[in-house]
Amino acid sequence: MFELFKIGFITFTFLDLVDVLIVAYIFYKIYSVLKGTIASQIFLGLLIIFLLSFSAQILQLKAVGWLLKFITDIWIITFIILFQPEIRRLLVIVARAPFLKFHLKSFVMENVNIIADAVYELSQLQHGALIVVIKSSGIRGHSETGKLLNAQLSKELIRSIFYPRSALHDGAVVIKNDIIESAGATMPFSAISSVNGESLGMRHRAGLGISEQADVLSIIVSEETGSISIADNGVLTRGISKDTLRKNLEAIYRPAKEFKFISKIESLFRK
Repeated sequence: MFELFKIGFITFTFLDLVDVLIVAYIFYKIYSVLKGTIASQIFLGLLIIFLLSFSAQILQLKAVGWLLKFITDIWIITFIILFQPEIRRLLVIVARAPFLKFHLKSFVMENVNIIADAVYELSQLQHGALIVVIKSSGIRGHSETGKLLNAQLSKELIRSIFYPRSALHDGAVVIKNDIIESAGATMPFSAISSVNGESLGMRHRAGLGISEQADVLSIIVSEETGSISIADNGVLTRGISKDTLRKNLEAIYRPAKEFKFISKIESLFRK
């Protein structure tokens, strides 16, 4: 089928070219994920053995091919045992791939708990805060107005950012999935300056403003009263409880039922 060239008894077709390009892309993405870790060196060694084994099969070197296959099998088992964190990270990236348009989120309850607990503690301390949780489309342009972090989501990091003496506490924290994209970001103000006769402060107007322009959930903690508010789709709801906040977050992070098996696989590597 669509023969491109022939070397001896080996025929290379267009379908073979597509096959090689797909495999090459997969190996490249795996290496990109593992790059900078010890696992990347092991992966390169494994890739070299694969190539040698493939060459041995083409040249019909049966003994060499058997030996390389034996080494490859042992190497793969060793790789899985030694590098579970890297494999888990790879599974998370696969779960978020663009072709999975169901917004599957890994470790759902963990993300919800981190954000809800951090917001509640900030409320108790009356530390003003504005947290923007991305639902679908990103807000890269607004994120870049602050300090880009791309840090793992954690309660301690959120609390430290909104500590009153922190240099970034006046801006917004932008969260996507389980990553804090940026801190100290500037959000657009809403034209609405009061709700039910109560004037809105800068944080509330900024949280409301970004919810009017993007598919996000804004969480605002009042510095004066410690009350928690959320802005969603241009609607501000004030004085919500921790349970209500959790329900709103769960609606964002809840995984699609069709892909629950990926979360189950990830959970095995977390043990």
